[in-house]
Amino acid sequence: GLVIDGRTLEHVLHDSLQNIFLELAGKCRAVVCCQATPLQKSFLVKLVRSKLKAMTLAVGDGANDVSMIQVADIGVGISGQEGMQAVMASDFAICQFRHLRKLLLVHGHWCYTRLTNMVLYYFYKNVTYVNLLFWYQFFCGFSGTSMTDYWILILFNLLFTSMPPIIYGVLDKDVSAEILMELPQLYTM
Repeated sequence: GLVIDGRTLEHVLHDSLQNIFLELAGKCRAVVCCQATPLQKSFLVKLVRSKLKAMTLAVGDGANDVSMIQVADIGVGISGQEGMQAVMASDFAICQFRHLRKLLLVHGHWCYTRLTNMVLYYFYKNVTYVNLLFWYQFFCGFSGTSMTDYWILILFNLLFTSMPPIIYGVLDKDVSAEILMELPQLYTM
């Protein structure tokens, strides 16, 4: 990891040293900025997002971290003694820094798998319904008549195809939380 303070960060963020800093930061697993101004923090996150094309995660616990949290792809606010400003501006809120590991490795993994399976489900649902309409047109001589009443179409979309995604999206856990915590490599899969 790389730890840099606010005074050094001010020099690094000038145009002449940005590429060298980004090359160094790109080789690190984490970059920690301490005693930096809110403007420096948000500028650094913008710089990494635009130049390195990397997904950024910003973690903060106070009002001085709000701009950094809002600029990042994923903002995590820690509720604490400095108030609730960071939590209010963040995508996710945790009460202690140690919960960040579980948020990323467990809930992040589950979220990715649920979203990918939901996208596949919706493609399957729409292809199935459009395929029925396509083949029905051969039997009705391409007259454009409706295959189903409107209330059946509404019930199809409301009941038959909305309940499985809701249940699957809430309850699906492909790997248990304990295994995900023990094997962080599963997150990359």
